[in-house]
Amino acid sequence: MSSLSRLPFEKEIYALEDLLASLETKEGGEKGSSEEIRRIRKEIASLKKTKFNNLTAWETVQVSRHPDRPQLLDYVEMIFEDFVELHGDRAFGDDRALRTGFARVGEFRVMLMGHQKGHTLQERQECMYGCAHPEGYRKALKNMKLAEKFNLPVICLIDTPGAFPGIGAEERGQSALIANNILEMTRLATPVICVVIGEGGSGGALGIGVGDRVCMLEFAYYSVISPEGCAGILWKTANETTKPTAAEALRLTSRDLSRLGVVDHVIMEPLGGAHRDPKEIGNTLKASLLKMLRELVTIPVAELLEQRYMKFRKMGVYLENESQNQSAGSA
Repeated sequence: MSSLSRLPFEKEIYALEDLLASLETKEGGEKGSSEEIRRIRKEIASLKKTKFNNLTAWETVQVSRHPDRPQLLDYVEMIFEDFVELHGDRAFGDDRALRTGFARVGEFRVMLMGHQKGHTLQERQECMYGCAHPEGYRKALKNMKLAEKFNLPVICLIDTPGAFPGIGAEERGQSALIANNILEMTRLATPVICVVIGEGGSGGALGIGVGDRVCMLEFAYYSVISPEGCAGILWKTANETTKPTAAEALRLTSRDLSRLGVVDHVIMEPLGGAHRDPKEIGNTLKASLLKMLRELVTIPVAELLEQRYMKFRKMGVYLENESQNQSAGSA
């Protein structure tokens, strides 16, 4: 792992890992041959567990943005087969930030879609850093309708800081298209599974984020706005003080959202995050997707749509305590 991709709060872990690598080199590649090496390995595992079990909201955001974290096309390589990408929206162009296509996972043929950020600078520029344009959301909906026609479940892997904020995107109806996607996904007559694999920012995430099961990886985040955007609005500046404060206030971590009932399931990541063991998180994600698909395909469409509707209707419901009700009644 390059020094450029090392997260600040992992400084102690990196120091121990560098020491371990040095000792293993001196031992001539015979891993585990000395008591010191075994001790350091145990210490690294313990330190990772302590650090990652107690991440702040802002540290979670940093992990979700790690440049080595698996993205849509990485998961296509690891867990999906026979992927055939579908291009274009039949109206304007082909958005490279939001990819869609036929695929197979286990015994299921599915319509797969999701955001792609890119790993290299050239890839990130081509993909607009995962910020989709209107044509991306139009393409996604077109292919969701195609999946509905052929009775294919839809899988959406979400990883975006938000929809592209350019003037051209607004002129082409960005907000209206996202709103239309949300509406159409509520009544799509086929199973829909949404998983936040990294960043789940604003309407950019919601444009493909309405489903029968909405899940997220352990160190992903899902929020109405990024911490930087929130800090910029509230305090007119996004710095090392305001960003963590905003992240904490937004309740954007998997722990918070699971408690609030916004997500149905949290998919646990390998020790130290998905970027440290892409193969393991790939296997875990595949197992979770297959379990959900097997549950959803057995549900009649009418019942599926009713459950989906009620799932989102119940979000944000709260009860006032009795004393408040009594005082309101006497007044």
